[in-house]
Amino acid sequence: MTSIALLGAGGKMGCRIVDHLQHHPDYELRCVEVSEAGQANLARRGLAPTPLKDALAGADVILLALPDRLLGRVAREVVPRARPGAMIVTLDPAAAHAGELPERPDVTYFVTHPCHPSVFECEDDPAARADFFGGTKARQPIVCALMQGPEEDYAKGEKLARAFFAPVTRAHRITVEQMALLEPAMAETVGIALVQALREALEEVVRRGVPRAAAEDFLFGHVKVPLGIAFNRVDFTFSDGAKLIAEFGRQAVLRTDWKKVFEPQSVREQVRAIVEGRFQPPQ
Repeated sequence: MTSIALLGAGGKMGCRIVDHLQHHPDYELRCVEVSEAGQANLARRGLAPTPLKDALAGADVILLALPDRLLGRVAREVVPRARPGAMIVTLDPAAAHAGELPERPDVTYFVTHPCHPSVFECEDDPAARADFFGGTKARQPIVCALMQGPEEDYAKGEKLARAFFAPVTRAHRITVEQMALLEPAMAETVGIALVQALREALEEVVRRGVPRAAAEDFLFGHVKVPLGIAFNRVDFTFSDGAKLIAEFGRQAVLRTDWKKVFEPQSVREQVRAIVEGRFQPPQ
């Protein structure tokens, strides 16, 4: 069995991993958790925390299910104590791309992240449709990167990621730099900002007198149609009027240079902001 020291085992992501790996025949789980709330989460699963020293002793994998702001500090504490050849796994590219993982050439660094269930892939099971995050009932793809280590370790890392993000439809192998372009730059810096703008637009029309139920029904339908058109999932296109007014909206809402968030220096600033918990507003 592959021994795994799971740090942050009682947190949100840690519990998801525990639920998948606790009884998995290929993995021996050593749960590290320091908070009372996290330990209570483990107790509800019939588990007790393992002291960090014992969890790290000879562990094949050290899985850091930790907030980005803590991950670098913890990594600098535990990576020097890992056995040669151990695999260090992070669940997000921010700390890795920000240079928060300590240099140690004799360990493997593997980074993985879920894509979450697609808006275009429907589930028959109502419970799966209600699983927005994925990894419980709904199927999802994942992305994986072998940041450093022998090539054969990629397969080991992907196998583990498929196990704790299950059910997984497919795994995409990319680099850490590409993963940072996907998140934070594409999915969060741009994606969440635009989604939050949609929510603010809904609240604004409600404030101006439109009944909330009508506004929600109208917006949710008018989000689905443009998604289908823009991403070539349907065989029709935007009307001339829609194209015209969308360009008006683009000029009114978006900065003309908004794509600079994908430039390498900007992506580095974004991941640095995440690991530091603060950012400088763009000029």
